[in-house]
Amino acid sequence: MWQNTSIIDKMYRKLSIQVSLNGLSFATFDTLINKPLTLQKITLGKFEKNIRIEDLFSEAFLKYPELKANYDEVVIVHSNNLSTFVPTALFDEEYLGSYLQFNTKVFETDFFAFDQLEKYEMNNVYIPYVNMNNYFIDQFGTFDYKHSNTVLIEKLLDLSRNNDERKMFVHVSETHFEIIVLQNQKLEFYNSFEYKTPEDFIYYILFTAEQLYLNPENFKLELLGNINEESSLFQMAFKYVRNVSLMNMNFMFNSFNENENREHFILLHS
Repeated sequence: MWQNTSIIDKMYRKLSIQVSLNGLSFATFDTLINKPLTLQKITLGKFEKNIRIEDLFSEAFLKYPELKANYDEVVIVHSNNLSTFVPTALFDEEYLGSYLQFNTKVFETDFFAFDQLEKYEMNNVYIPYVNMNNYFIDQFGTFDYKHSNTVLIEKLLDLSRNNDERKMFVHVSETHFEIIVLQNQKLEFYNSFEYKTPEDFIYYILFTAEQLYLNPENFKLELLGNINEESSLFQMAFKYVRNVSLMNMNFMFNSFNENENREHFILLHS
């Protein structure tokens, strides 16, 4: 979606911004060495409903000069639980809303988009934040955008190569979490759940495990996203699942610590 740049003008810099209703995070990358350079999280917190979220973004753009710099590539990552995966064999671009209506409330006025995961023969159908995209058009002119779960599932599938063990991953955000079950680059299960308490969290994990005949005494559960060993969510999972751990980030070679890599796993792989 961006114009071709001659090799003389190329800066070899990329900006990725992950947006949600709670705030935004951004990372800059050196595309020559394929490494992230900077990482920043901006929490908006609670705000009045009559305040436009675009106005809150404007404050971030004034505060952080990295958001005003020039880049060869800009990627916007939409983070919400309004998405679903559809096998390519069953996919029809004319019926995007039909796929989503089974797990979320959709309206005729909604705008639908999809990301192709060609390698894994499926598509992620989702509802992007149109108002945010419009704001970024004003800022950058052109950019690419995708859904956070596209990045998450694709990277986890890549990492599951040659691993015949069924494994459950849970990616935690502030208001919802995703459960993913994989086996050797095959997606066996994906769903997103809203939660308010640790009890909500473990209920959906154990219910999913029961439906998939995964024994809490045996299956491996790896947690990533906004979670650490001190969190009440981790402690609850540790109480009911024998083999639970935070996902090991030793394959991510950059200057950020393990907690940062785990929390911003999606952004840093976008």
